[in-house]
Formats: sequence, C-alpha cells, structure tokens
Amino acid sequence: MTPVIGPLLANVDTPDDLKKLTIEELPQLCDEIRSLIIDVISVNQGHLGASLGTVELAVALHYVFNTPNDKVIWDVGHQAYAHKILTGRKGLFHTIRMYKGISGFPRMSESKYDAFGVGHSSTSISAALGMGVAARLSGDSAQHQVAVIGDGAMTGGMAMEALNNAGVSNANLLVILNDNQIAIDKNVGAIKDYLADIVTSRTYNKLRDKIWFLMGGGTKYGKNSRAVIKQLGNAVKSSILTRSNLFEAFNFRYFGPVDGNDVIRLIKLLSDLKEIQGPKLLHICTIKGKGFEQAENDQIGYHAPGVFDRNTGAIKEDNCRGQAPKYQTVFGRTIIELAEQNPKIIGITPAMSTGCSLNIMMNKMPERAFDVGIAEQHAVTFSAGMACEGYIPFCNIYSTFLQRAYDQVIHDVALQKLHVVFCLDRGGLVGEDGPTHHGTFDLAYLRCIPNMIIAAPMNEEELRNMMFTAQLDGMGPFSIRYPRGRGVMPQWKTGFKELKPGKGRMIRDGKEVAILSIGHIGNEVVNACEELEKGGISVAHYDMRFLRPLDESLLHTALERFDKLITVEDGTIIGGLGSAVIEFISEHDYRAKVKRLGIPDRFIDQGSPEELYRECGYDGQGIVKTVRTMLSDNG
Repeated sequence: MTPVIGPLLANVDTPDDLKKLTIEELPQLCDEIRSLIIDVISVNQGHLGASLGTVELAVALHYVFNTPNDKVIWDVGHQAYAHKILTGRKGLFHTIRMYKGISGFPRMSESKYDAFGVGHSSTSISAALGMGVAARLSGDSAQHQVAVIGDGAMTGGMAMEALNNAGVSNANLLVILNDNQIAIDKNVGAIKDYLADIVTSRTYNKLRDKIWFLMGGGTKYGKNSRAVIKQLGNAVKSSILTRSNLFEAFNFRYFGPVDGNDVIRLIKLLSDLKEIQGPKLLHICTIKGKGFEQAENDQIGYHAPGVFDRNTGAIKEDNCRGQAPKYQTVFGRTIIELAEQNPKIIGITPAMSTGCSLNIMMNKMPERAFDVGIAEQHAVTFSAGMACEGYIPFCNIYSTFLQRAYDQVIHDVALQKLHVVFCLDRGGLVGEDGPTHHGTFDLAYLRCIPNMIIAAPMNEEELRNMMFTAQLDGMGPFSIRYPRGRGVMPQWKTGFKELKPGKGRMIRDGKEVAILSIGHIGNEVVNACEELEKGGISVAHYDMRFLRPLDESLLHTALERFDKLITVEDGTIIGGLGSAVIEFISEHDYRAKVKRLGIPDRFIDQGSPEELYRECGYDGQGIVKTVRTMLSDNG
C-alpha cells in the first residue's frame, strides 16, 4: 500500500515550508498528516494513538518556534510521528521502525530537529533545562527550550526533580503538559487525580476563559494586564479548586488547561508564551487516537495496535491457534496459579500491566496486584518494603527499565537479602522499538550483585518452574528474564517442579564442540545442532539456566571433555555468560578455546528479532557458521 500524501503536505518538507502556509490552512494540513500516520501505521505497526493526538501540537510548535535553533524535546517519543513528518522525513516515514529504516523515537543522529534522543519516560524537562542553562552560559538569550511531556510521564520522579530545579533556574523554559489522561495503560496515582480536578472544574475554566477574553488574550495590553490576569486567576483557583496549584508551587507560571487539538488557538497561545520570560507550563488536553474513531474508543488497544484495517480499524490478530503462547501470557497465567497457592505473593509493575500481562492478576486479584505508575525506582523499593513484612513481591519490569532502578536493586533489595522476585520482561533484542528498548544489559549488570540469583528460561515450562522456585521459602533476591513474544511450547501448562539454583542441564550430547547457552536463544542452538548433525558434526549443547550461581559441576564436565566451547546469549557479550565462562576457565586453569556469541559491544538499531539475531551472528545459521569456522581453524 502506497500512503496518500495530501496536497498541502506534499509541499511541506521542513518547518520553513510549514511557515509559508496561512494559519487558516493548518487544520487541513493536520488532517493530511493524521491520514498519513494512519495509512503507514496500519501496515507497519507502531505507536498510533499518542501521535494522532499531538498532530496539532507538532504543527503549532514548528510554526511558532525557530527549530532547530529553538529546542523541542519530546518525552518518550511515542507522540512524535507528526514531528518526524514535518522535519524532512516524510518520504521515509513508511520505513519507521523497520530494519534499516527510521527510528520510532526521536534520535539525535537521525535529524538536527531531534534535539534529544528519547525512549524512556520523564527525561524531557531535565534535558530542556540543561540546554537552557547551556544557552545562557553561551550567551544565546534568543534560544527557546520546549519540553513536551505527557501526563503519564509526569508521574515519574525524574520529572518532579526537574521541575524542582527548573523553578529556581530562571531558565526560559516552556513545559507543555500533554494531558490525554492515559499512558500505555490508564494512569494511576494522585497526580492523575490532581490533573483531572483541574480539567473537570467547569466553573474555574469558564471564569478563566472569560477573564482571558476580556483582557484581550493576555498580551494585547502588555505586562500589567498579564499581572492582573494572574492575580484574578489565582483568586479563582484558590476559591474554586480543592487544592493549590502544584506547578506554581514549583515556581512555574501555569497556563491552561486548553484544547490541544485546536491548532489555531495553540499557535496564538504559543506566540504569547514566547514573550514571557522564565519557567512556564502550558497544560493542554488532547484526545489520544484523535481522528480515528476506533483509536479514540479503545485508547489502550490502539496505543500500539499492530497491523490493522485502515478503513474499519479492525486489528489483525495473529492466528495463534496451535501456536506457542507469548511468554507474557505464561507469566500472567502462572502468577495467578502461584498466588492461589501462596497468599504471600504480590504482583507489582511500574505502568506496564498490559504489556507484561500483570493485568490478568489485577483483574482477578485487585487487592494483591499494584500498578505504581511510571516509577521504577519506587516499584523496587516498594517491593522491598513488602518483602520486609513477609510478602513475596513479583516485581515485573521490562529489562531496559530496570536500569533506572539499579541503585534500589543493590541498596534496598540485594544488600538486605530481601525476597523480591524480579520478572524481567523484554530481555534481549526486542525488535522494532530499537536500542532504547532492547533488554541488552540485565544479565551483565545483575551478575556482579552479591546475593542475586539470575535465571533465564529456555521455554515456557522453564519459566513456570523458575517462578515456582523463586517463591519458595529460603530464597532471596531472584531475577528471571525472558524475551518479548512467543515461546516454543503449544502445550505449555505443565505441573510445577523445583529447579535448584545453579543447576543447568544437558540438552544433547556430542563429541566435537560444546555450546553453552542461557535463555530462550537456546532454541536457536537446538536448530543449529540439528543442521550440524545432518552434516556429520557432533555438538553437545548445555542449557545453563542460571547465570548466578553458575553450574560449576556442569562447567567442569564440559571443560574436561571439550577444548572448544561456544557461548550463546541474547545479551551483551561484555559481562554476560561468555565472560563468566572465561573467568571460570581462568580461575581453574583450563585450556580451552572459547567463542562468545551475543549482542556485540555497540547499540543495535531496530528491526525484527530474526533480522537482529542474524545481524549479531547468533541466529541458527550464525551458530552453524561459528561451529564450522571453529572446527576448521587449526590455530
């Protein structure tokens, strides 16, 4: 399908082209951008809902500000597709999130208009403030910094830290709070309720709009009229709202809430705000999925819906009958089984309940499952607090996001030997989300932490058994990492079996080379071994199961029999399984040639997992090639 580009959009490749349009033409341009996004994402899955909601905002920002000299930082980046289309990537937009295509997130190396690389939540205000202070030190008083942050990302502690710092900085910083009342899942917490209090106070909003209108929009009569508006606004807020203004407590000048899908009004507001010095916050309300009825009605399902029918909106589900389930489904179903047997089990996630399938427990056992918002550090220490009182929290976090809570894992959990089970979803190369979301480092960054057990299942049965083992009495900090997507066992619901930490298993025996693998990637080794056997090459395959503690008995056995070893892991080769095996060989004075296969020492771009395994050399064919090369090398 070739996406249709409308007549106005056809002539807009850069913000300079955008500024040649009249303000009255911009609503039509927004419709054309929105249509292009729907056309492309319907066949090339990506983040739909958030970007549909911010089309008018992207147009207004590039119309009013002098980008790229003025800096616009999009928090997370799920909502930045219109920004990409307007900044020289319209012709490449059909390649978004594809192998060798453009990234699904703003990326500094991709465009000069991407002022800051993003992908993780709650970073935009900090980055914009840093740029603002740097501009002041460099004498560039004309530069503007704009941080666009969603109401979900505003729940992150880093955003609060940045507001606290920015409020006393006198930086010429504009924060735009894009409030659509939903992140990936429904927002949770007191900030959500606070924003809803502002948005739904009809009396306050009517009075504020009336004052704004009577005073000529805020700038017609100059600085004194703005002071009057602010005094009247504060009086209105204090008399009508049930709470004081949070953002003004941070020393930000607060404006809003306003309709973020009204491009003409946004342009007028942004033009006014450009003239106001110091930190300020514009609160806009947008509709996630704006302009596509199905996405407006199902904002969670259409956050990233996969392939869908552009005309009807029907999501094209995989025909999974007879297929293996997703690891996420196995986790979600298994934790229910375990929690029914063990009343001490608790489920915890930082705003990823649907993605990690903890929503199954939240629906069935709402009193024992907690979404704590976009707050990974808090999630870990909250888990530690529950463990102190005898509960067994299963803290379910994407691998890439646990990086944000590394200190809490060490200081609050491992140091105190607390019984917290970390279920690390999206371990390894996750695919089209790219380097900000790949679970590259968890095996390496957890391996050096004392008291930590590190496990990785090769299939669904192993995941169930590791979860069962992790909740048994006497365990301490316990990490289980598994990939995004489907496993290999259609008949996955087996009985539970305790697995002794530090005990691996032999998958197949062989004579010439030994391959040691950990986790789901071991299935690629199985395929490689079968192909090699057909060619007369005999390979032994060991599934280590645990990276910490290592199965030293298994390693002794393998090294006594083989002088050629290959390690395979879906994680960085720096510090992971391969490194652990080499350290073991050195410590025990073995002489063996070791080839490590894993994610190389660089960041890997987006693509399907199969494409990325092949690029990194540890798909089945890459393993076959490595074995043959090792056997043919007489050096």
